[in-house]
Amino acid sequence: MPNHASRRNLLAAAVAVAATAAGAAAASGPARIAAGHTTDDALNPDGPAGRRPDRARLRRAVARMSLAEKVGQLFVSRAYGHSATDPDPADAEQNQAAFGVRTAAELVSRYHLGGIVYFAWAHNTRAPQQIAALSAGLQQTALTTGARIPLLLSTDQEHGAVARIGRPATLFPGAMALGASGSAADARRAARIAGTELAAMGIRQDYAPVADVNVNPANPVIGVRSFGSDPRAVAELVAAQVRGYQGAGVAATAKHFPGHGDTETDSHVGLPVMRHTRAAWEELDEPPFRAAVEAGVDAIMTAHIVFPALDPSGDPATLSRPIVTGILRERLGFQGVVVTDALDMAGVRQKYGDDRVPVLALLAGCDQLLNPPDLPLAHRSVLAAVGSGELTEERVEESVLRILELKSRRGLFEEVYPSAAAVGAVVGAREHLDAADRIAAATTTLLADPGKLLPIDAKAAPRLLVTGTDPVSPSGTTGPPTVVLARELTALGCRATAVAPSRAVAAAAGHAAVVVCTYNVPEGDGPQRTLVTELIATGVPVVLVALRNPYDPARLPACAAELATYSWGDAEMRAAARVLTGAARPSGRLPVPVPGRYPLGHGLSSGS
Repeated sequence: MPNHASRRNLLAAAVAVAATAAGAAAASGPARIAAGHTTDDALNPDGPAGRRPDRARLRRAVARMSLAEKVGQLFVSRAYGHSATDPDPADAEQNQAAFGVRTAAELVSRYHLGGIVYFAWAHNTRAPQQIAALSAGLQQTALTTGARIPLLLSTDQEHGAVARIGRPATLFPGAMALGASGSAADARRAARIAGTELAAMGIRQDYAPVADVNVNPANPVIGVRSFGSDPRAVAELVAAQVRGYQGAGVAATAKHFPGHGDTETDSHVGLPVMRHTRAAWEELDEPPFRAAVEAGVDAIMTAHIVFPALDPSGDPATLSRPIVTGILRERLGFQGVVVTDALDMAGVRQKYGDDRVPVLALLAGCDQLLNPPDLPLAHRSVLAAVGSGELTEERVEESVLRILELKSRRGLFEEVYPSAAAVGAVVGAREHLDAADRIAAATTTLLADPGKLLPIDAKAAPRLLVTGTDPVSPSGTTGPPTVVLARELTALGCRATAVAPSRAVAAAAGHAAVVVCTYNVPEGDGPQRTLVTELIATGVPVVLVALRNPYDPARLPACAAELATYSWGDAEMRAAARVLTGAARPSGRLPVPVPGRYPLGHGLSSGS
């Protein structure tokens, strides 16, 4: 069960920290991205702001649209298949069942969509050239049918724990790892490179960065997707990433407003309740979103959470006019696009039916309606709401104009098709991969080394056993983290072997150390705690590597050395191997406190 006392203490500490602290390469579109590199942030730190929209021209475009076309611009839907016009048979059947069409191109044409969101599970993201071809096919359909308005193609490429596109694209450490490095320059650089690669594939909106302040160790959905628990530090990194993505010609999307960092329910499966007072929200949750607005963020995503201190109605924030219009629009002055979190999530569907949710989201002040579970129903419902007078056509046009302004700002009316040459030259470029390794090197946090076990002398070719939990790897990594870590340790001179947990205790004897990887260790007894306890009992030194949540050490017996990596992709495993062997000095500092074990900002240098 969640430790509510620890959560309250953590929240109080975070509010105290906040109160103390309070006193046109890419802009020209992917076809013009320089081969193999991005614009130097040192020369152009904020990147291009994007084109200035011609509002008069865009208003004329809106005036020419039919009502159905205007409503279609509000929707961003999933579509199944790797190709716009020639999906695999199974994906065609999925499209037929969900939408009454067989191809993504037919879906765009029938519903006059404003955008498509790419998912790996929808088979949209197999390989960079395929993604670019899919993007080109969808844009061709959009520009030759209906209102002839380009699509805003989007995805969740947060990096770290959430990445829809894997190798050979460059994968960076996630938000909490960047928070451990504390470097706004690294955060901006990572977003700039990531945005450059997305733009090369035709993706011009990323649902990142996460602006939630994670103060609850029991948070099941945010956790390491957040930069940390200090709202001022989070705000700085959010602003840096906004500038990085948008400097690469990709719309950044700060999420999840008004803040999802202190919940104990996953809004994908339930309706979380945020218990902060209004004063606590202003000190803790507001600063990163304010920083995003001040940095010129193109879009902000709402959260499917109930926040009684901000709106006592019981409506989730996505459907709350006091939150979306009253706070985000009026208090923060945000004039950009408000996008809902996915409308197929349970958190937004518990109080109202799928026919009412899109209408209520628009009445609240949202603009983009993301991935409704039943697109035909949602589209009909909005049309019916305009027909009945519940929604005015002027209100629909207001959102459509914001969406078109975003598309114009990102150059989609001038240069919409991705370049195959740019994909080959940019995505996974050696310079980008090297940058990911450099950035990862500053994120690994050494939490404990009481016996001065580290660094391990790789020159002596020590025998190391690597074991523990192997979570499903982030998209496109080269293997389970224990295997990758063992491989990287061996490459540095050690003789490292990865074994399953069931064999580890029996195999430990004769090794210089056992490296045990943990993943989201729950409170109380469990198989991970049993494994660590039994490994310690062998007398062989045990090195703990917390692969995701840095809270793991507080739920386990103390080990000979303890590290946090915040993610388990290849770059993070390479960085951990270098720290373990002394090839790199650890410089990461905890961006969250670990209750009962380590304070915010804790981190050791090897040998200290």
